[in-house]
Amino acid sequence: SAGIRPLCPLHFWYVPLTQMWYFGKITRRDSERLLLNLENRRGTFLVRESETTKGAYCLSVLDCDNVKGLNVKHYKIRKLDSGGFYITSRTQFINLQQLVGHYRKHADGLCHSLTEVCPVLKPQTQGLARDAWEIPRESLRLDVKLGQGCFGEVWMGTWNGTTRVAIKTLKPGTMSPEAFLQEAQVMKKLRHEKLVQLYAVVSEEPIYIVTEYMGQGSLLDFLKGDMGKMLRLPQLVDMAAQIASGMAYVERMNYVHRDLRAANILVGDNLVCKVADFGLARLIEDNEYTARQGAKFPIKWTAPEAALYGRFTIKSDVWSFGVLLTELATKGRVPYPGMVNREVLDQVERGYRMPCPPECPDSLHELMLTCWRKEPEERPTFEYLQGFLEDYFTSTEPQYQPGENL
Repeated sequence: SAGIRPLCPLHFWYVPLTQMWYFGKITRRDSERLLLNLENRRGTFLVRESETTKGAYCLSVLDCDNVKGLNVKHYKIRKLDSGGFYITSRTQFINLQQLVGHYRKHADGLCHSLTEVCPVLKPQTQGLARDAWEIPRESLRLDVKLGQGCFGEVWMGTWNGTTRVAIKTLKPGTMSPEAFLQEAQVMKKLRHEKLVQLYAVVSEEPIYIVTEYMGQGSLLDFLKGDMGKMLRLPQLVDMAAQIASGMAYVERMNYVHRDLRAANILVGDNLVCKVADFGLARLIEDNEYTARQGAKFPIKWTAPEAALYGRFTIKSDVWSFGVLLTELATKGRVPYPGMVNREVLDQVERGYRMPCPPECPDSLHELMLTCWRKEPEERPTFEYLQGFLEDYFTSTEPQYQPGENL
């Protein structure tokens, strides 16, 4: 059959599309998020296309050690002119299947032998049902209490006996049901992969707010727990970049969060972070909260113009994000340690700013300081913050070496 050309370039014959470990065209960052799932063991792996070298592949392997904690090693798989593959030229293979088979038996220079194929992330449910926005309380079952705050509780629950959800129950009197329903109509339109999706509400008191369930709980508890000890700067900066990405969407939508802090960020598998509780702070009717002075008000996270004059904007959210960066860098320590709320407000007004946390690079502290500029319009946008953090280890700190904690 002279003249008949193959329908696809010949190099596709080398690509094992049927192999569970072949993830194709995913980015280095996404491969790390998948591999850093808490349930994966050392040696969990995947093979992907190289982002930097056309026609090459990359073997990404989960490792764990006392210095770096959980981390991912990436090995370039190069192709021979004859069609074979190698990571190190002394050991060559006919195809990728043979290469993977070899490194499953022996580490042979890798950080660890290959153990299990990286699991694929299960997609989040998109919502409950198109028309099920206000739902009857009876359709919800509260299964496990996850936490309690000044204004209510958070539960893991089930909707209609089938769908796993998170349910926030508000104490009666926390906010007006009418005002809440109005705000919820806006909140449900906010859809972004880094915002916790609002599914449905029970709008009579006690108000129930039904959202997607995030298995690892609040970022604050996560940082202070056993997993926090394992996290190093690359994971923490990636989490910050995810939060900035969600907030950049909030910025584009001309919305304001008003209560951005680690306690209001939720963590899923693979260190996925999503912004929660956006917009709710505005509706709280508790006098101790609305006076912006009482113990219930998060003064240490609040920009001075918002704390003193009630001027909440996306730029006051940027200030709060700077404080959230200190929570990440200190694994959940309370900001302004040793200072009470009143003292923080006075000192910040006089120009005091938190010093660089231990082991935190100066470049990251300088970013915090830009978030804490006195004039709101001089603070960066979330779009800028997202880009800075996503490129941090290539543009700002390419020489980063892990320390004891970061």
